[in-house]
This record gives sequence, C-alpha cells and structure tokens, in this order.
Amino acid sequence: MFQDLINEALETGRPYIKEGEVATYIPELGRADKNKLGISIFCRDGSRFSCGDTKDRFSIQSISKVISLAVALEVCGFDMVFENVGMEPSGDAFNSLIKLEGSNSHPYNPMINSGAIAVASFIEPKVSFEEMLKLARCFCQDDGIVLDEKVYGSEMSTVARNRAIAYLLESKGVINGNVEEALDFYVKMCSLSVTAESLAGLGLLLANDGVDPSGKRLLNSDTVRVVKTIMLTCGINGNVIRFLPPLVITKEEIDEGLAILKQTLMG
Repeated sequence: MFQDLINEALETGRPYIKEGEVATYIPELGRADKNKLGISIFCRDGSRFSCGDTKDRFSIQSISKVISLAVALEVCGFDMVFENVGMEPSGDAFNSLIKLEGSNSHPYNPMINSGAIAVASFIEPKVSFEEMLKLARCFCQDDGIVLDEKVYGSEMSTVARNRAIAYLLESKGVINGNVEEALDFYVKMCSLSVTAESLAGLGLLLANDGVDPSGKRLLNSDTVRVVKTIMLTCGINGNVIRFLPPLVITKEEIDEGLAILKQTLMG
C-alpha cells in the first residue's frame, strides 16, 4: 500500500521535471541529469520504501549543513555555535551578503552559506575532514559516501562569492582561524556524494532522536532538538513553503536533494 503511494507520487511529479533546470554556476553541477528522480523512505520500525533513481549519487551540497551543525553542537557546544550565528530565517537567498554587510550583523542561521561557513570554521580546528566523512557515513547509514573530487574541484574554481563571505566573516570577528582552511572544509562537505537513500538514513536518525537503527546513540537529544528546530524554521532559504508542523524539511537549492523527516516515525 505505502509503496503504491510513493510510486504514484513519483509519477505525479515526473511531468514537472521539464519546468526545472540544473545549476550551472558550478560547472560540474550543470552536467547533472535533471531527469533523475527518486523517493526513499526509511521507517523507525525497520521498513524501507524506495522508487525511482534512489541509488544514483549526487553531491549533497547544502544538506551537508545539517551534518555540520550537528557535529558543531556536539563538539563545540550550543553557546559557541550560536554566539556568532543566529537562529532565525534570513528571508534572502542562501548565498546573499545583503544582511551580513550590516555593521553589527552576524549570519542569520546555519543553513545559509555565511552561517555554514562560520560553523565550518568552528569545527575545522577540532575535527578533520576524514573524521567528518566517517560521521557522515554513520549518520546516513551509507559507507559509500566519498568526496566527489570533480564537484570539489569545480566548486573551488568558482568559489569567489563564498570566499568573499568568509573574509567578511573574518573582518567581523566571526571567523578567528584560517579562512582558507575553513572555506576548503565547507566546500568539501558540500561535495560529498550521496543518494536519496543516504538522505533517508539521515532523516531517520533525526526522527529517532539521534539513535541509529541498531540502537546506538550517535547524537545527543539536545543536539537533535536544535538541529530539527533550525531545519523547520530555516531549512528552505529564499522560498516560501507551507507544511504541517510535524514535518521538518531542509532543501538543497542547487542540486537534487530534499530531506524530510516525520517526528519519531521516518526520514
């Protein structure tokens, strides 16, 4: 029954593919096949439902901000993270500098680029990228996650705007360490290669209060609560969307990913 419903949902959405286009300002993303479409749902009771292209890999892009925020809260603590990064929607595009240029302003939230780059600067001195990669694999239940070198190289070759954001953050005292290393860390996290099933695994972890399907706790309850709150209030940047309160959503605006979780039930 449930499988039939998602099959129907997939076919209902497929005709609308032609109305969208892939991002081209990062050249490698412009090579993505926009006709790929899939739905994957992992439930707390162990059941899994998938249809479409759920095993095809694409770069995680901004959904990596969820992973980075969770790790930052675990390693650095709530006070350090939110001392210089806000917790409210910006109302602007994910890569906007408009509000950041205000004399006393800090990034509005960790889901926009300025906030995520700041979060990366907090993590980078404490956690290596290799350790972050291992954590991403655990959170997403996907040992196949790797750094997509082509996406990473392509994004670094067109990183001027994010570099400008990073140095502006340094000038405001938000970034106190090595700007280039923080920026490189951020881009690498955005360049992780995931699938729809990876994102379902991440959603399930958050829906299940940070406990993985084996019963092992990977994230503290307080961390999960904060992450879900930020996803709910700030997960859609530069868009207006209506959804029911039990659903928590974060969206990747420049590639193919959409992560949704239903509290205590599924991702």
